[in-house]
Amino acid sequence: MSERKLIRLDSETRPILSVVIHTEEEFNWNKPHDRHATGVKHMRHIDRAQAVFDSFGIVPNYVVDYPIASQEEAFGPLKAYADSGRALIGAHLHPWVSPPYDEELNARNSYPGNLPRALEHEKLRLLTEQIKTSFGTSPLTYLAGRYGFGPNTGEILEELGYEVDISVAASIDYSADGGPDYSSYTSDPFWFGSQRRLLGLPGSGGYVGRLRAGGTPLYRRLMHPWLRKAKISGAVARLRLLERIRLSPEDYSEPEMRRLTKSLLADGVRIFVFSFHSPSVMPGGTPYVNSDADLERFLEKCRRYFDFFMRELGGTTMTPLEIKDWLEQQ
Repeated sequence: MSERKLIRLDSETRPILSVVIHTEEEFNWNKPHDRHATGVKHMRHIDRAQAVFDSFGIVPNYVVDYPIASQEEAFGPLKAYADSGRALIGAHLHPWVSPPYDEELNARNSYPGNLPRALEHEKLRLLTEQIKTSFGTSPLTYLAGRYGFGPNTGEILEELGYEVDISVAASIDYSADGGPDYSSYTSDPFWFGSQRRLLGLPGSGGYVGRLRAGGTPLYRRLMHPWLRKAKISGAVARLRLLERIRLSPEDYSEPEMRRLTKSLLADGVRIFVFSFHSPSVMPGGTPYVNSDADLERFLEKCRRYFDFFMRELGGTTMTPLEIKDWLEQQ
């Protein structure tokens, strides 16, 4: 990513929560990417999540990919939410199911930022046009599929009129199969782009525990196969000496998300991005929700975390665009 100007807010700033939903087709996460896997039947049940958001006055940002934006079964419910002011619509580029289909289908090309500039631009342009057609409004927020922001993405976003990028997954390294390395990124928002007018809003995450100052280098050492086999890494996590946590109910418990939030607050972070994938509203839609019981636990984690953020922390909620407007006035 181009040079960033970090945004640090006053310690008295009220914590702000933004909810971003990766709104996408259903596919088997354990198999290679498939251009034909474009089912969206889980969107019949998106009200399960929207009801939770409504109960806390949260306006979620549904970032939608091509299968969602091009099938009325999927975009119909979201358009109703957006038209009534209960949701914001953005873009989410899964290149393997987004035309034109000119690239080889492989893991590296599943990160849109790895595509040739012209192809990345054309895929995002066509997705943007499809969203305009289906929703009647232009998307201004973007989250790259698989968090795949690349060397040309910032310029493309500027050319297409986007204002906020939510692609960064703070502290995570996806380089093993060709993705970006965000291990040096914090959860702090930042300005970037040729005019420093684009807002970068990382998905919140980081290290928690007494050893968190060791950050990614220490975590990588602890994840060494030998140390994992010796159960050293597990003991470190159980003792809460060093945990890597993301602000998501997928794979993380409500107490873990609380610990992350309190740790980030202590580090001066005041803007938080909570996210999950839309197929998680249907059992079997993602690896995180496999039964009705899993679904209820999943939704309850969301409720409990939102209650913690709003009541215990005295936080508030904004969409990514509202955050950008607010920051520009500071």
